[in-house]
Amino acid sequence: MEIVALVHGDGGGPSLFRGILARLGVRVTDVRLHHGERPRRPPEGYDAVMSFGGTMHPHEHEAHPWLAAEIAYLEAALSASVPTLGVCLGAQLLALAGGGKVEPAPEPEIGWFAVELTEAASDDAVFSALPHRFDTFQWHEYAAGVPPGAVELARNRVCPQAFRTGEAAWGVQFHPEVGFDQLVRWINAYEDPPVPPDRYIAAAREHIAEWNDIGRTICEQFFSVASGR
Repeated sequence: MEIVALVHGDGGGPSLFRGILARLGVRVTDVRLHHGERPRRPPEGYDAVMSFGGTMHPHEHEAHPWLAAEIAYLEAALSASVPTLGVCLGAQLLALAGGGKVEPAPEPEIGWFAVELTEAASDDAVFSALPHRFDTFQWHEYAAGVPPGAVELARNRVCPQAFRTGEAAWGVQFHPEVGFDQLVRWINAYEDPPVPPDRYIAAAREHIAEWNDIGRTICEQFFSVASGR
């Protein structure tokens, strides 16, 4: 089984998911779009597609011309019903591919924020395995709207937090794939951090074990969908 991972930055990508999927016998093929790489096959040539986060925004096509190509690739994945998971920027691009809107969030979410599942999540193939309310790690200034015909699966007061569109495609605004060391690298990459680093790192230490359990569940449930197809 092979999953293509669409990567938008050197600090992102499958991360925690890579080890989980390797133990499940899955080969994860990274495609570093920001370095000019492109998938070698169409979406239906893989068992599943994953699209991860990035520091760019989904409308910045002039600075990042590969964004349009990725949206078209995700449109093709939806059309072919290829199991797809979009994370943060990936969720925003998936929303655009599904005909939805992406707009600046009412406020940035950087750090740990609680989300609640909707009633529709109770019989969802991925989200039914999650608790009704849980803390999530987030880092975004834009928010993915729920595409037409899609199902909202999680929300908080700021914006929709997860949706399912098409037969087997999910978008999550939060970052279930990250580990502690990765979060520390993200904050340390800033000369002028957007949030206090000491407080940020302390919160990461407090939440990361439970958060990685949530991430493991999401990844394993998504694998079950992809392997079943």
